[in-house]
Amino acid sequence: MFSSSVSPDDPIKSQPTIGIIGMGAMGKMYTKLFAKAGWKKIHVCDRPENYEAIREYCALNIPNVQVLKDGHAVARSSDFMMYSVEAEFIGRVVQEYGPSTKMGAIVSGQTSVKAPEKEAFEKSLPEDTHIISIHSLHGPTVSTTGQPLIIINHRSSDNALSLVENLLRSFKSRYVYLSYEEHDLVTANTQAVTHAAFLSMGTAWASEGSYPWEQGRYVGGIETVKVNLALRIYSNAWHVYAGLAILNPKAREQINQYAQSATDLYKMMLEAGSGLPKGKSDQSSALGLDRESKLRQRIEWAQGVVFGDPSKTRNRKPILLSEDILDKFSLGRSNNTPIIADPCSPEADISPRKANSHLSLLAMVDCWAHLDINPFHHLDLAATPLFRLFLGVAEHLFLNPSLMDMTIHSAICDTWHRANDLEFVVAARGWSQCVKFMSFEVYRKRFDETRIFFEPRFDEAGLLGSEMIKAVMASEVDAGSTKS
Repeated sequence: MFSSSVSPDDPIKSQPTIGIIGMGAMGKMYTKLFAKAGWKKIHVCDRPENYEAIREYCALNIPNVQVLKDGHAVARSSDFMMYSVEAEFIGRVVQEYGPSTKMGAIVSGQTSVKAPEKEAFEKSLPEDTHIISIHSLHGPTVSTTGQPLIIINHRSSDNALSLVENLLRSFKSRYVYLSYEEHDLVTANTQAVTHAAFLSMGTAWASEGSYPWEQGRYVGGIETVKVNLALRIYSNAWHVYAGLAILNPKAREQINQYAQSATDLYKMMLEAGSGLPKGKSDQSSALGLDRESKLRQRIEWAQGVVFGDPSKTRNRKPILLSEDILDKFSLGRSNNTPIIADPCSPEADISPRKANSHLSLLAMVDCWAHLDINPFHHLDLAATPLFRLFLGVAEHLFLNPSLMDMTIHSAICDTWHRANDLEFVVAARGWSQCVKFMSFEVYRKRFDETRIFFEPRFDEAGLLGSEMIKAVMASEVDAGSTKS
């Protein structure tokens, strides 16, 4: 075993060989980071048929990396190695290459679902292998600095753990120590519902056949987060989200409840609006008011469960300090038009910052409330940038009484967003059924159909999304510094 304090500045013979099996987006990210840190012995591979393509890629982008033909060569030569493969295939890949693992090596896995990884490692790795799994809770385009990096010390010596911590130190990530089981619970609670929301939004917009922000819809403020992050998800590989959704039982449960919450709330919105047209009897109006009251009660109940009483003093500062910070990252046209106070007024046109039903956000909080999930428990522990930002948007909506009043008002009497809300509910139920049936093939087809629709806008949305995340995180830091 190498010294746990080994440095990239040490002689090559004193440095461990770092191996990576799987050169997808995350495998490439890890390889680049290790090479940038100065480690001299890095061995990588992908599927044998990709050998030449990976050699060309590394020659152009990471020239000090050695590309090997298969996982056997990487496993035999590596002192610390990582499987960066899709969760769906981790069992098959480890079964093939695991027996070739170098004696006394440290083996890790970078999959989004750890139950299959744990089973594969325990079944196929030699007994003398140290097992220390990891998981960076962010995508390959996000800076690793300050982001949570899960470390699972499943079977290892203290020296092996210290060596892994040392190798990863150059990432400047924040270490979070969990077990395999804790990891899968935390990732389900922080990612399953948010992914379902953005996937459903994207599918709904694609089904309508137009970019809503180009029609003057979903522009500015909260809408900026919905649009940019939905496109950000669809610009990534489908399997990044499929593994978590399909292989994690807790995630499947939450995605099903999210679809049910969206359906229930949409029905309640329609029922509440059906009693509002003018010229009806007092009895009809009373029925409409009763239905509105039921909708409001359900929303307020979910708010109380997840966010607590908004009238009480809160010990934690809000994630999103103001919607204004988001406006400059909008894909659509923007101006200084204020939010329309009365969305039911005949002169109210579709314009930036116009109130709407925010069904995706209402359903997310309703889902958490029904499953008794407190999203703030994991916020500081292991929240992804996407989860932190969307939770911040939901918090901003639910703890802003005037904004929530406009949202409920619009949900009941405004019709401009109703067709899109219907498409959203259909999409949410479709994703839920796909996950329930555990079909990776259907998941891929659904994902790719929507991806193709949005692909022309990925470059612009990716740049804006990254800058938006940085701006919101910076505002959190600034607010914390000011408060202290």
